[in-house]
Amino acid sequence: MPRRSQEDRSRSTRTALEQAGRRLFTERGFAGISAEQLVAEAGVTRGALHHHYGDKRGLFLAVLERLELDSTAEIENAIRATGSDDILISMAAGLNAFLEICQRPEMIRIALFDAPAVLGWEQWRELEARYGLGLIISELERARGAGLIPDIPIQTMAQLILSAVGEAGLIVAHAEDKDTARAHAQQSLMLLVGGLLRR
Repeated sequence: MPRRSQEDRSRSTRTALEQAGRRLFTERGFAGISAEQLVAEAGVTRGALHHHYGDKRGLFLAVLERLELDSTAEIENAIRATGSDDILISMAAGLNAFLEICQRPEMIRIALFDAPAVLGWEQWRELEARYGLGLIISELERARGAGLIPDIPIQTMAQLILSAVGEAGLIVAHAEDKDTARAHAQQSLMLLVGGLLRR
């Protein structure tokens, strides 16, 4: 029983820190927040932060991973919700969901603005690939299996599409008129993807 109680306390502490981190990193950015402010917001000790995450950067990474997991699940649900075998319909739904997510303050500040600087370009790209690449590969393999696209190198094409999708997200995030930027980005991405289809 004491062990379970300790596990519950640890889980509660991690949840408090990650919720505080998500809120403060969104509002003030990584550089604008100190470890002391994070633990005060979470209602825990500095030692708890070090025990579970090492430092502020470790907490930022955990918050970013959760944000990516949540976003990926939302995109997968949008694709499934179409109930369509049409690759363009499912990809349009996935891209629409992603670009909508890119308009949210937490995604803009944490994943698109701060993450490359905090993690470094290489680690940031690895994390983006871990969550986004699998979805794109799955859709491309489904299209190839249905004979909709040629027998292309799926991994390479998926990485190129991921780069284009990531750039579209940055365009939307930086735009003053996010609705227009999102419409233009989605139209452009669909033209790129549509170019793969057999005529």
